[in-house]
Amino acid sequence: MMSTLSQIGLARKTDLAAGSGKVGYQSWTADNLCIESEHNGIRYYTTRWDALCPYIDVSEEMLASAPRPLIVYALPPEGPYGVPITDQYGLVDTAAPDFWTEPRRERKFRELDKFFRHFSYSEAVIPGRDLTVDDVFEMGGEHFANHGIDDREVAGFVDYVRELDVLVLQVHDAEGGLVLTDVSILLPANNQVYGSFCQWNRVHKNRSPGLYACLLAARWAAKNGYRYYNLGPVGDYGYKSLFVTDLEPIYGIALCDPQHPLALDETSPVHTDFCWDEVNQIYRPAPARKLAAAAAG
Repeated sequence: MMSTLSQIGLARKTDLAAGSGKVGYQSWTADNLCIESEHNGIRYYTTRWDALCPYIDVSEEMLASAPRPLIVYALPPEGPYGVPITDQYGLVDTAAPDFWTEPRRERKFRELDKFFRHFSYSEAVIPGRDLTVDDVFEMGGEHFANHGIDDREVAGFVDYVRELDVLVLQVHDAEGGLVLTDVSILLPANNQVYGSFCQWNRVHKNRSPGLYACLLAARWAAKNGYRYYNLGPVGDYGYKSLFVTDLEPIYGIALCDPQHPLALDETSPVHTDFCWDEVNQIYRPAPARKLAAAAAG
């Protein structure tokens, strides 16, 4: 079964003003659903969960309520929506013995431990319902500013984790100064710890605090019975190769009129992240859905 743009467009005309709902871990209204993005001066839209959250659920009502052009990244691999994009999630199989014993990793992990041997480490699991937007800004405000993460995407994170737990790892130096704060979403249904964001003090950049945060999170996942630590998309982040043991397809939806400037710009994400013949495709082909469901199970 394939939903066409005309069907979605008709629903959008009739339901846009009243659109709201809850799907998966997410709640939305027509007013807060989307964030403006830009490519070469061309505006398009992504969802408010795009920057900090994994596995974004959608519904036809949600898609009908969204402005165009719209790109939704990271749909659940076992779900019916979306097509594979050109990037993938990098997973750490923390239960794989050779992950911890492979010589290159083992040597690098020892080096990281040596760099931080005089530092203190703390961990906390916080119910997502207890977090406020102010709390999240306190942990990652500088990171959000440096990476262009919109305030509404921070609010989207708070919305997403209301029914989940959040892992917060922190490292302090010998004088008590904060070196890093690493924040992950715990996804027991996926047997995953998902790395959402990490803010670290650039004074310590020569110690590779970002890598150390990944190591701490992978160790926490292994110690606490989570098989996978999800490092997020790997395409633009070569440093993640130190950790990645498995790759998982990322599924997305791109809804864009073929004559829109975004479609006519071959450097835009509807071309670089998607196969053009899969733009405006809502549902995943049945064989791909079966393979994704089998892999997720």
